[in-house]
Amino acid sequence: MKNPILVTGGTGRLGRALVPQLLSAGHPVRVLSRRPATAPDTQGFRGDLLTGEGLDEAVAGASVIVHCATGNGRSDIKATRNLLHAALRGGRPHLLYVSIVGVDRVGLSYYRAKLACERLVADSGLPWTVQRTTQFHELIVWMCTSQRWLPAIVMPGGVSFQPVDTGEVAVRLAALAGAPPAGRAPDMGGPEVRRAADLARAYLRSRGARRPVLPVPMPGVAMRAYRAGEHLAPEHADGRITFDQFLAA
Repeated sequence: MKNPILVTGGTGRLGRALVPQLLSAGHPVRVLSRRPATAPDTQGFRGDLLTGEGLDEAVAGASVIVHCATGNGRSDIKATRNLLHAALRGGRPHLLYVSIVGVDRVGLSYYRAKLACERLVADSGLPWTVQRTTQFHELIVWMCTSQRWLPAIVMPGGVSFQPVDTGEVAVRLAALAGAPPAGRAPDMGGPEVRRAADLARAYLRSRGARRPVLPVPMPGVAMRAYRAGEHLAPEHADGRITFDQFLAA
């Protein structure tokens, strides 16, 4: 029987998509969360990455840890450090960390925290893999729905996104979890690079809504990096599900 794989953030969006992929590949799956709820056919562990509570029990005997849990940036660093310490106490599991394309090029505090976590993983002494992806389709939807009470949708002018499907990322992660450690894995992006305003218009069309979309230039170092496409991976357009197809589904 295969050794179990532990998924942190297993009750989140990506974790919920990943767990069935791991189960279908025949892996016993553990889910770590702050609440005891678990997916069918998995073993649930209640723990807190920020305090370290419950981590030793969850990690013990795991062959792979897929670290999907994320928070507000700074908390990610502490959570990742606590997880790595528990993993080192529990053996030498393969640590698979999910990150974002451009964390080393875009000056957002959240991106800097993700990059710091990548470095913690690489320097931990554990076998490791880091998978960076572009933004999920759901982020674009959130950008639109968070403005639902405004007369128009404002999107960053001159900025494009390459949204990728969460389920397809989960398939990639499941494959990496079942393979030897890869270090920095090739980036994964969605199938299309599209202007932010165009994506917002696609969202409105899918909802049968008629509102203006305003591309507005936004200041700052991070926005300059976005306009330069530092968060994109057009050479790794591995996803197949477009934003329009995601909306239709």
